[in-house]
Amino acid sequence: MTELIDSYQNLVFSVCCKMTGDYFAAEDLTQETFLSAYRHLGSFTGTNEKAWLCRIASNKCIDYLKSAARRQLPSDETIFAEQTDRSPGPEERLLEQEVRDVLLQRCRELKPPYDTIAELYFYQEKKADEIAAEQNKNPKTVQTQIYRARAMLRKLYEKERTAYEKT
Repeated sequence: MTELIDSYQNLVFSVCCKMTGDYFAAEDLTQETFLSAYRHLGSFTGTNEKAWLCRIASNKCIDYLKSAARRQLPSDETIFAEQTDRSPGPEERLLEQEVRDVLLQRCRELKPPYDTIAELYFYQEKKADEIAAEQNKNPKTVQTQIYRARAMLRKLYEKERTAYEKT
């Protein structure tokens, strides 16, 4: 464990300091990172200790930032800003609907099974696990199909954009 600390102490501290912006909190989070790594050292099966420690550090920082946000008292400006109506106006709703309509049209232009996967994932905003469960497919298969559908959609949109730029 001392080898890990000696090798990666500065890196972990840098990650914590950059994520929190607080030198003293970064010191504490660095220590917590190595304590957590020590506790879970037996369950670590990977070969990349550096990435493992950075992941622990970033998770510790995220937890710290979430708890720090909860500890802050809202100011008057924050309260009034939250009370303003943030719902989109008619123009934004119309533009959003147009974008969604084009997206649905592009999804349906893809060949099977990518058309269905794209519509479920991009248009209906379902998660890959939900799609896999609905269609009795392996989640990895669905993720691969989503990846390929994204590439196909990107090509369709790029083709449309280049045709638009030529006119």
